[in-house]
Amino acid sequence: MAFNARLVAPVAASDQSDFGLPGWAYHDVDTLEAERRRIFRKSWQLVCHLSDIPKAGDWQSLLILGESIVAVRGADGNVRAFANVCRHRGARILDGHQGCVRKLVCPYHAWVYELDGRVSGVPMRADYPAFDPREHSLVEYPIEVWRGFVFAAIETPPVSVAGMMAPHEEEIAPYRLEDMRAIGRVTTRPRPANWKNISDNYSDGLHIPVAHPGLKRLFGPGNYGVEAGEWVDRLGGPMVQDAQESRSERAYRQLLPHVDHLSAERQRVWFYYKLWPNTALDIYPDQMDFMQFLPISPTETMIREIAYAIPDDRREMKAARYLNWRINRQVSLEDSALVQRVQDGMKSESFTQGPLGKSEVCLRQFAKRMREIVPEMLGNSAPAPGWGKL
Repeated sequence: MAFNARLVAPVAASDQSDFGLPGWAYHDVDTLEAERRRIFRKSWQLVCHLSDIPKAGDWQSLLILGESIVAVRGADGNVRAFANVCRHRGARILDGHQGCVRKLVCPYHAWVYELDGRVSGVPMRADYPAFDPREHSLVEYPIEVWRGFVFAAIETPPVSVAGMMAPHEEEIAPYRLEDMRAIGRVTTRPRPANWKNISDNYSDGLHIPVAHPGLKRLFGPGNYGVEAGEWVDRLGGPMVQDAQESRSERAYRQLLPHVDHLSAERQRVWFYYKLWPNTALDIYPDQMDFMQFLPISPTETMIREIAYAIPDDRREMKAARYLNWRINRQVSLEDSALVQRVQDGMKSESFTQGPLGKSEVCLRQFAKRMREIVPEMLGNSAPAPGWGKL
């Protein structure tokens, strides 16, 4: 199986442009701290879809590197993102992944906040003579709604989600992401690997014909394309019929019904988009899956995922969505084993950094941006302990 690789935004030449990141950067504590400060605080993180929080008081949360972000639908219909932290003693206000509240009430001392973040209730108010409620609203984070999906950031990122996805808007528009609804629930899967290894694996086209026999059959020779943009990797292509296809693959291809809002050439196409730095959107004719690679430690990542789809009660569509899950569950198992194999190998002092082929355009672009933000990764060995906090 061959694949097409294309670099949309050329990588600038440098001494290390032909090499991946150093192995130490995939298991070093200071590296993760530097990434937390320089990357994850300044990047868009997908919290939920607007349809997940349709009514006033509905909320969903996201935990990333110790920061709990809550997206809340206000009484005015607007969605806002807040730090899930009381301004009194720092207690977490909301527990769990989702819910609905009339007000946000801290379970520690019963401070009360409105859905727009304003503090409106302080027990023993007279005990705080210098208290100014205008200075003690919940900390509000930047938010962006892109095609129905709610993204939040702790610090304003350098580019909007719409700006990142601009090169692909015309291609994505027909899928009507705004009209989708969750199917299933948010699941989390811990993986014993650095988040960058999982990200690299997602955008790596060379391993598809070697380690994913199902995808190799689905896409056939030459159909799996790989493109590296400035902010978004785009992968995938049209499916084909294969004489060796599995029963699930054959049934999916045969049962998937016509999707009226898609053109003829999109009826049997699978596309994958990875947004900088850690969010992936898998877009199929029948549904869309999103994944986030959330770092937990230098050698552990939580994969957060859920599927969305336009409501469709046709039996064929329900069957196709189930078969889609079966096919991709096998791909996920294969990827999990591959990524753990790489993570285990990178523990060895014998590994410094590996060469990148010219066709590995996504890995090249990712490594380039990582070195720009964390230039310490230009070194073949980690700096002195503590550098990540500088």
